[in-house]
Amino acid sequence: MNTTAEIMELNNFELLLDLRYAKVYANSEKGIIICKLLTDYIPIEDFKDTFNQISGIVEKGKFDKFIFDKRALRAFHQPSMEWYFLNWKNKMLELGIDKHRKILPEEKWFEKMVMIAKEQILKNNPDNIIHLLDIKYCDSIEQAILV
Repeated sequence: MNTTAEIMELNNFELLLDLRYAKVYANSEKGIIICKLLTDYIPIEDFKDTFNQISGIVEKGKFDKFIFDKRALRAFHQPSMEWYFLNWKNKMLELGIDKHRKILPEEKWFEKMVMIAKEQILKNNPDNIIHLLDIKYCDSIEQAILV
């Protein structure tokens, strides 16, 4: 199995942000941005800061796919997910990102928490944009790049 660095190099991704909690890569030709989380938990202000920095990258380029590698997480934080889902994704759609690929931790409880939280967000926010997005869950960065 290839390391993340090898995958990025093979697919011509450039490391744009090397932060405490995440690394962000981009391939302008393919229109893809990847955010790979590095720690088991990210405080919400750092989470928002990371994603606001990603917004700045998206604003300067032409991207249509965002890959979010959450495999390092071991804590599920509902307020971060709500902000990401209701605020950040809306902004990304306005900027052209309509494909979202997610790589979840292997723990089944994490996936269950994501699905429960997603249901609750959709129920509480019926006018959300999810129907406008192409969202798929993947097992690897390689798979997420391809689908």
